[in-house]
Amino acid sequence: MGVLEDKARARLFYKYLSKVYDQVNPFIWNEEMRAEALDLFGIEAGDAVLDVGCGTGFATEGLLERTENVHGLDQSVHQLEKAWAKFGKTGPVDFYLGDAERLPFEDDAFDAVWSSGSIEYWPDPVATLAELRRVVEPGGTVLVVGPNYPKSSVFQRLADAIMLFYDEDEADRMFREAGFETFEHHLMGPSYSPDIAITTVARAPGAERETAESESSA
Repeated sequence: MGVLEDKARARLFYKYLSKVYDQVNPFIWNEEMRAEALDLFGIEAGDAVLDVGCGTGFATEGLLERTENVHGLDQSVHQLEKAWAKFGKTGPVDFYLGDAERLPFEDDAFDAVWSSGSIEYWPDPVATLAELRRVVEPGGTVLVVGPNYPKSSVFQRLADAIMLFYDEDEADRMFREAGFETFEHHLMGPSYSPDIAITTVARAPGAERETAESESSA
């Protein structure tokens, strides 16, 4: 487990990173990548969407271009303070200070769930992905963006020491163990590193079974 896959260390890390996050972030996760991921997400106006690990609100801003019903959650109050400065505490987004492993929402509460730049800090990514599946409605979309595993052995050792980096095979395992049956992976990144990020688009199970049961009882 990397040093930042510890909640206390991650909160301390973001206490200081939050001061420059919006200046640093575009070198790793930019507007073009966000737009590509939003197209894959496929949400519509009116959809209730949860942004898990919303940070300073970079992805949240993009989500608001697609739907007015956006909710953001983060464990770092310092990151949320930056988001509040952009959107307001009682503005177009409902923000929550909370833990992705224990989401403070009922089952099937959202039409879709988004998380970008957060999975790499989760101590137990499978359990957290299962939480995302729990709060999205059956058949709803869950999109997760995380760091792709480096090809260089030197960078692999560095990555393993810091946080979670993973490849498509590992993503397959995590999403299957979290209870997802249908998902696909897309590599993306800025022009100088076009496969720096791995974006998984998953569909929460249940809608097909519910439809079949309703048809059989009709």
